[in-house]
Amino acid sequence: MNNVKIEETTEFTVKGIYGVIERKVTKFGSGAKVDCPKEFLGRRVNLVITMDQE
Repeated sequence: MNNVKIEETTEFTVKGIYGVIERKVTKFGSGAKVDCPKEFLGRRVNLVITMDQE
């Protein structure tokens, strides 16, 4: 199990953004999955997609 360090902030800056998707974290669903701590189930999140393809 990965331990995710969460830092509270009210602002962040990202360069080279391809797009931003706002979704609600759910336990099940169709489509690609992103690791997220279960404590955030039911919360709104923003997934930032960058130009980098590492």
